[in-house]
Amino acid sequence: MHVFVSDAHRDHDPQFFVVRGQVRRSNEQPERADRLQRSAASAGHTLVTADTEVDHDTLAAVHTPRYLDFLEHVHSRWLALEDRNPEEVVANVHPFPGEPCTYPDHLVGRVGFHLGDMAASIGPGTWRAARGAAQCALGAARHVQSGHRLAYALCRPPGHHAYAERANGFCYLNNAAIAASELRSHHARVAILDIDVHHGNGTQGIFYHRDDVLTVSLHADPHFMTPFFTGHAHETGRDAGEGYNLNLPLPQGLETDGYLRQLSRACERIADFAPGALVVSLGLDIYAHDPYQGVAVTTEGFARITHQIAQLGLPTVIVQEGGYLSDALGDNLISALSGFE
Repeated sequence: MHVFVSDAHRDHDPQFFVVRGQVRRSNEQPERADRLQRSAASAGHTLVTADTEVDHDTLAAVHTPRYLDFLEHVHSRWLALEDRNPEEVVANVHPFPGEPCTYPDHLVGRVGFHLGDMAASIGPGTWRAARGAAQCALGAARHVQSGHRLAYALCRPPGHHAYAERANGFCYLNNAAIAASELRSHHARVAILDIDVHHGNGTQGIFYHRDDVLTVSLHADPHFMTPFFTGHAHETGRDAGEGYNLNLPLPQGLETDGYLRQLSRACERIADFAPGALVVSLGLDIYAHDPYQGVAVTTEGFARITHQIAQLGLPTVIVQEGGYLSDALGDNLISALSGFE
């Protein structure tokens, strides 16, 4: 399988992350992608440097112009502020949902508008890394469009929490949405299947009003796990998108066999939709011993899960989302890719 990679990810090493009021180093560390890349190479997959330039129009098909300008320039503008965090852009104020909201003129206000939580700090290399991840997704999508059945985009930072104009949960540009948008230019319908342990709230938000991109997410029940506010079963789409969003919240500690039963429901919905291509948001954080421990899939279980997805018989772009540092991280990836093949 072709694996699209970018060394730009190492420019992004966020240090500011708040967990229950405690400031810690982020779990989203460069070592994640380095381990995954080494494991993919050791398993015989073909590493391809993602050098396809992601132009403004490609990004603007998913994200708003003012958000893209913010991501590109906010760090340099932040350094001009007095008494600021000297390394990273961090939000300390946010708009309230449901209330009137005017787009702020002040940079601090814009930081709060565009950064949805304290897991999306921006450092000097964040924009370059995010563009590199988007390049991986775009390169993989174009590889599949050229006639190949599979491609894997080793994206870091991940993307499925990023909305059209809001970073969130370690995510800045929505790589899966970028891949789906590119595939959509060749297919009347595209499906996105998100198997990260967290709900793909940004992906849902981007396509929530559309009927040409089906979004399906299996994830730990948001009653006990972030993002809390989205990912519930009653969220089914709106306007033209009604019925084209499916959330399957999973109980804490669900093991592989139970996961596969829920995945069957997801695959049935995708088959009914009859897309021309599929994007899989691959979250290796559904592993039993991942630091987040939302569900309890085994290393061998990844191959069973992805083999079931492969039975859909669709041209497939695999986009890396979560999956954090554990001794089995690389083995979990090898297992997942083997199931697709």
